[in-house]
Amino acid sequence: METLADTNNDTAGAQADRQPVLLFVDDEVNILSSLRRLFRPQGYQVLTAESAAMALEILQAEPVDLVVSDMRMPGMNGAEFLAQVRQRWPEIPRILLTGYAELGATIQAINDGGIYRYVAKPWDDNDIALTVAGALEKRQLERDKARLEALTRTQNDELKQLNSNLEVTVQARTEELRQTVLFLENAQDRLKKNIFTMLKVFSNLLELRGGNIGSGNRVGELARRVARKLGQSDQLAQELMVAGLLHDIGKIGLPDEILAKPFDQLTPDERNLYARHPEKGQMALMPIEQMAAAGKLIRHQHERYDGKGFPDGLAGEQIPLGGRILMLVVDFEALLSGSLIGHVLKSEDALQFLRKYSKSRYDPAVLQAFEAVLAEPDALLVGGTQRVDLANLKPGMKLAEDLRTPDGVLLLSHDHVLTAAQIQQIQRFAHTEGKAFPVVVYTGS
Repeated sequence: METLADTNNDTAGAQADRQPVLLFVDDEVNILSSLRRLFRPQGYQVLTAESAAMALEILQAEPVDLVVSDMRMPGMNGAEFLAQVRQRWPEIPRILLTGYAELGATIQAINDGGIYRYVAKPWDDNDIALTVAGALEKRQLERDKARLEALTRTQNDELKQLNSNLEVTVQARTEELRQTVLFLENAQDRLKKNIFTMLKVFSNLLELRGGNIGSGNRVGELARRVARKLGQSDQLAQELMVAGLLHDIGKIGLPDEILAKPFDQLTPDERNLYARHPEKGQMALMPIEQMAAAGKLIRHQHERYDGKGFPDGLAGEQIPLGGRILMLVVDFEALLSGSLIGHVLKSEDALQFLRKYSKSRYDPAVLQAFEAVLAEPDALLVGGTQRVDLANLKPGMKLAEDLRTPDGVLLLSHDHVLTAAQIQQIQRFAHTEGKAFPVVVYTGS
């Protein structure tokens, strides 16, 4: 399971002289004790503080690699504290512990504190460990990137100073530079993949509350493929993938009784409350520049083609194409899960529903492209695939599907290449849980 030991080993390799230092800040001693018990056995040095003021003193005196702070604390709250950490120690990743009901304060922490992620309380031990490991790996990758960029600049300067007559030396230096740039590009790709994996994990955490595991990934993949079927840019396709993964982020603050009801069974007051979630979803992503476009699509996911949708009442071409695509795919997924009309529909029945409301709810051109996508064989899997038992996994095998636990928790994303250490972790996890599960890999990988 890549989430724990592998990521920690990568970070430790870059900081062999000491353990990663984690600082946990919470005014509840029992919370700090629980976090200390969880992380010390994983090879971390754990520091704790019962107030923001005490934590600032520790940061001035000790080298700290990661700060995890509770939101609600007397005196200075978590958002204010993390904003100070960002200002004084911007290189230290910051994670916020918060409750589902604290959406406004969480948005403030994202804006002012530039947090890496927030973790809902009560947390799942594996999820918070994954989040901490991901934050440390991201920081290490950023360090590596800066170091490699500095190295590249230095080598470029040296290359300019070489005598033009020393052709052999120039060729050797050029090859060395090429290898450095290649390594830098690989590090950048790894960083992007890590961020995308974290998006999938966060999407999965959102879905654990509603019980519709994998919904975000399905919406994102279908929306991405519809955009390509319509001849749209790779950029829009990627924005739709992100918007699909996070399309329910604005529902974090909604009461459970609203989430448990199909849309057509909500009372008028409940519908008014529900109708705010697209705007809240956009607001949650607004501080992250790279996700602003996806946030705009999330805002438009319930805009109907006839102008009777929400939150802005846009109609026809006024709705961005990405919003029209997301609207249709989100409704299709809701029909399959029973969250739109109160009962579950099969795919063909769901398509009939979409056709019935073409030109009223849905853009006919988008619906035509969507039907063409559904008619294709599963283009998400390139080449043949096979199911492999855990005992028969081998290093170098490439995942053809997302690897999830029997409960639906994402472990590794599709197209990930397995290592020996990850295979051992997956097998240990299955043994501990007492649940074996097959893994789908590409044939011949």
